[in-house]
Amino acid sequence: MYFFLRLSLGLIRMRNLTLFITTAGFILLSTVIMYALEPDTFESLLNTFYFVMTTFTTVGYGDYSPVTMPAKLYSVFMFLIGIGLLGVVIGKIVDSFAILRKLREEGKVTYMDERHIIIIGWNKKSESALQEILDSDEKVEVIIIDNLPVAPFDLSDNRIHYIQGDATSQEPYVKANLEKASAVIVFADDTIQEPSLKDAKTLLIAITIERLAPHVHTTVEVMTEKNISNFHHVKVDEFILAQETISRLAVRSALYKGVSQVYSQLISRQHGEDLFQLSKKPQWLTYNDAFQDLLSQGATLIADRNQMDINRRLNEKIPEEAVLYIICNKETYQKLKLTSN
Repeated sequence: MYFFLRLSLGLIRMRNLTLFITTAGFILLSTVIMYALEPDTFESLLNTFYFVMTTFTTVGYGDYSPVTMPAKLYSVFMFLIGIGLLGVVIGKIVDSFAILRKLREEGKVTYMDERHIIIIGWNKKSESALQEILDSDEKVEVIIIDNLPVAPFDLSDNRIHYIQGDATSQEPYVKANLEKASAVIVFADDTIQEPSLKDAKTLLIAITIERLAPHVHTTVEVMTEKNISNFHHVKVDEFILAQETISRLAVRSALYKGVSQVYSQLISRQHGEDLFQLSKKPQWLTYNDAFQDLLSQGATLIADRNQMDINRRLNEKIPEEAVLYIICNKETYQKLKLTSN
């Protein structure tokens, strides 16, 4: 009993790689020994391997069993040692899953995939943005970077990942595989009260991102419009003026009753008609060609990039690099994407 206790403790203290190599080696050695002891009984190494594995994991199924005394004694030895080996190996595997889950919750697992979206900072705005992204694209994955000790959201959805770290330093972006990301969204830090200080931290984050991956599309939330020029200097792609946007929307809502519902439909995938991006089709020579074709399929062409005067440019040719924006429902957009492929 003391021997088996010492043996079990020794196995538990083994390093994982050493334990796995030892287990695999013992299985292969036992296969060769059993076949050498009774080649007529097992007929092939594959049958012997099957017998060894069933002896390791259970007491065997009886379809193959040794008949000579040496083979029977070695089978008993395999059973005693094998149960301990496999038990420890399975325990190590279970522990590894538990450790991986803990590391994932603590944001310490490096993300290896690509074409994902990174959101900097966790607050009510980033929570809404996360849900909007997941609702908009069923394939895209999202990484949240924050300095909280554990993920502030449920990680049961494999499309959501958490990286812990200071967003002004390089380390979390390396773990988040920033180089292969499709976009980054930076929200202002709500724990800072002064708008100028919020923008200062956001600017420092933007500088870090642009230094590490200038090709990745970056959108930042800016609290004060006068600070936008500073963000232009670091070549941030797009800006969201949080306070001004809310104020202007409130004014439009007061002047034009119900207009806020129109905005809600355009900026959210959860309500009514949506805004989608579409590439130019070869058969569309002018904006009028695209406008009429899309209209016949249930979509309305409203802009080319930031140019929203399509209705006054219908006779102009569409440039090859055009990025068209349309309004339609999701089903119509899916059909348009299929016909454009």
